[in-house]
Amino acid sequence: MAQRALSSFIGRTAWTCKRCRANQWIQRGQFSSTTTKKEELIIKAAPEIDLDQPRADGPARIIPASPSYFTGAPIFNDNLLLLQSLLSRYDFLPQVSPDQAPRMAWLRLSQYRSNTGERIAASKYAQILRILTRLNRIHPQLRPDAVSAVLEKFLRPSAAAIQQAKPGKVDEHGIAKGVGRRKESSASVRLVEGTGEILINGKSIVDVFPRLHDRESAMWPLKVSERIDKYNVFALVNGGGVTGQAEAITLGLAKALLVHEPALKPVLRRAGCVTRDPRRVERKKPGRVKARKRPTWVKR
Repeated sequence: MAQRALSSFIGRTAWTCKRCRANQWIQRGQFSSTTTKKEELIIKAAPEIDLDQPRADGPARIIPASPSYFTGAPIFNDNLLLLQSLLSRYDFLPQVSPDQAPRMAWLRLSQYRSNTGERIAASKYAQILRILTRLNRIHPQLRPDAVSAVLEKFLRPSAAAIQQAKPGKVDEHGIAKGVGRRKESSASVRLVEGTGEILINGKSIVDVFPRLHDRESAMWPLKVSERIDKYNVFALVNGGGVTGQAEAITLGLAKALLVHEPALKPVLRRAGCVTRDPRRVERKKPGRVKARKRPTWVKR
């Protein structure tokens, strides 16, 4: 008795569902209300495409304008291909030295991501920066207009004010100031002509830097330019460790020395004293002992 009632309920439910679907089809206009159960909905396939004959309504499929359309980062790939083509085309042109190349402020990684709307890795964006730096070293008088137009697209907004470096000045007491940074350390160095006296935070350099390597690193600009006995150095340094403080003094001292003698820039650049070192300690990762070191694994 229970099975008969269940089967009748299922039959009424199925008929109700069929009637609801028929009403929906009628409302959509797929077939009229006079359609019988024996009549079926006929679906016609689209006509075959003859690839040999040109179509009046356009091509069989839309061809993307960019070959990088189906990649994960089409705009970045287009920019990279464009820069590589320019580099291969104008690689034979004369170059200037890095210190004589025009000063350019390129887009930061965050700004480039915002402009393109693509999540570009820092290592990939570094490829673009390397090519831009190489193209920027082409002699300004021989640089093609196509290269200059592309370089302007990668300039940082309001880069005109950034490109002009602030000239250092020697005050009325003959003191030149330079600021240097490394890791978490920052140093303010004052350089004046004298007999070679060196004070760091009011102490002797031997007391501040017991290691010989740190002392030589701090005074490297004067040593490489042979000016150790010509200037007195007074530095204030804070933050970071001993090595970071010594390298911060290196950069600050080089900047102050360039204020007195700008002609020493090629010598200091070859010695690596002019460029700011952006390297920092890589952060510790979750589940690891340090940045990349994994915990010791023992099978048993």
